[in-house]
Amino acid sequence: MIKINNVSMRFNLGIEKNFSLKLFFINLFKHKNKEPKKEFWALKNINFEVKKGEVVGFVGCNGAGKSTLLKIVAGVMKPTKGSVEKYGNICPMIELGAGFDMDLTARENIYLNGAILGYSKDFINEKFDAIVKFSELEDFLDVPVRNFSSGMVTRLAFSVATIVEPEILIVDEVLSVGDIAFKQKSEQKMKSMIKGGTTVLFVSHDIRQIRELCNTVIWLENGMVKMQGEANQVCNEYEAYMLNR
Repeated sequence: MIKINNVSMRFNLGIEKNFSLKLFFINLFKHKNKEPKKEFWALKNINFEVKKGEVVGFVGCNGAGKSTLLKIVAGVMKPTKGSVEKYGNICPMIELGAGFDMDLTARENIYLNGAILGYSKDFINEKFDAIVKFSELEDFLDVPVRNFSSGMVTRLAFSVATIVEPEILIVDEVLSVGDIAFKQKSEQKMKSMIKGGTTVLFVSHDIRQIRELCNTVIWLENGMVKMQGEANQVCNEYEAYMLNR
């Protein structure tokens, strides 16, 4: 279903700077030698395979490369080296709400976000009531999204994204936002999709969720795979490492 082949991702740091009048005058008197490029490898030679229906969790400290890896699998970013093979339609739940227009209402954003995800207007019309019911935002449909809390935005985006059951679902910290009731509701939706055979790549700092939802866990550290294996075993090692840092 998914095969990651020697994937590495490099970023160049300190190259691009925002232009300002102050910076312009500084550069007039600055030595003309170019600043050396500062390279940062967010991922280094990542290799793994995900079988159909498998639920793979990713753990690691902030900056370990988890989100970068999911964006590469989703096709949002292209790796510097290596390749990704994937078979099946993908629903990426990364930075939910990023495709929303904050000046539009929730109703309008349902259609906008649906179009971005590749859904037709007729399909959204058919699923509109189900999306609204799941989001529990019936009373806010005609309110501009800029007036929503971050939790409300996530609820709306999650409801649109999960209206279909894709073959591959990519989830990055989505279930950590929102009130307790909606978190539980979202987890149940995830479990329903998993039971239906959806392949899932799941990033979370909530080890309980990782243990409960995942078959396999990959621990990333400094852009490399530190450990990969059965969920409880990897989570135990990761928790022990974090406690002893």
